[in-house]
Amino acid sequence: MSRVGKKPIPLPKGVTIHIAEALRVEGPKGKLTVPIPGGITIEQRDGILEVSRENDKLAALHGLTRALAANAVQGV
Repeated sequence: MSRVGKKPIPLPKGVTIHIAEALRVEGPKGKLTVPIPGGITIEQRDGILEVSRENDKLAALHGLTRALAANAVQGV
């Protein structure tokens, strides 16, 4: 079970995201892009990003993607 992957990512004011084949994060300090692997989905709800996976075989990618997305949001 991925504990890291289940943790929601709060979006600070001034940070905008665009979800497509990759997650594009833009803020006052710059722009960053995070690749989204197959089987992993990212959704935005009420100023929070949530990362989910299709099955348990993707647990490692789930936590990795969430950590990279959180670092991108904090960095911009």
